[in-house]
Amino acid sequence: MDKVKVMITNNQTEIKIPVGIRMLVRRCCHAVLEYEDFGKDAEVSVSFINDKQIHELNKEHRNIDRPTDVLSFPLGEDGEYDVNYETGACLLGDIVISLETATRQAQVYGHSLEREVGFLTVHSMLHLLGYDHEESSLQERIMREKEEAILAQLGISRDETFVEEHEHKD
Repeated sequence: MDKVKVMITNNQTEIKIPVGIRMLVRRCCHAVLEYEDFGKDAEVSVSFINDKQIHELNKEHRNIDRPTDVLSFPLGEDGEYDVNYETGACLLGDIVISLETATRQAQVYGHSLEREVGFLTVHSMLHLLGYDHEESSLQERIMREKEEAILAQLGISRDETFVEEHEHKD
């Protein structure tokens, strides 16, 4: 498999990041690119932020005046990506995840924060590759099927804590 560099930053202090979550995010990014047969070196940035920060970004970029769980900022369009000229890797874009919202959603859906962050990462990676569930119900269904297939390949389900089971295997 081609190299995938995942740069992860924590820009919030409200939620303690569970052990193994960074590895989970990396595994999710790799899994999406493998599932989609991307076939090139790639770079992606993932930032953990709080509700206040994601609210501001959501308002600025989507004109929606409330926090959300995740935002994706693709750098490519129609399969064409900017390239890091030092490494030759495709620059896919940025993912920002509100850990506050992810924590609440995990509680509502009855699964772990790890499962929620895994889902949000896979979801956003598909956005970075050009998928858009807001275009049509068909696109939404295709995207949901891909998300579930990728999560299943990773062994992430709604009622399991993925990180605890897999953190020592890599």
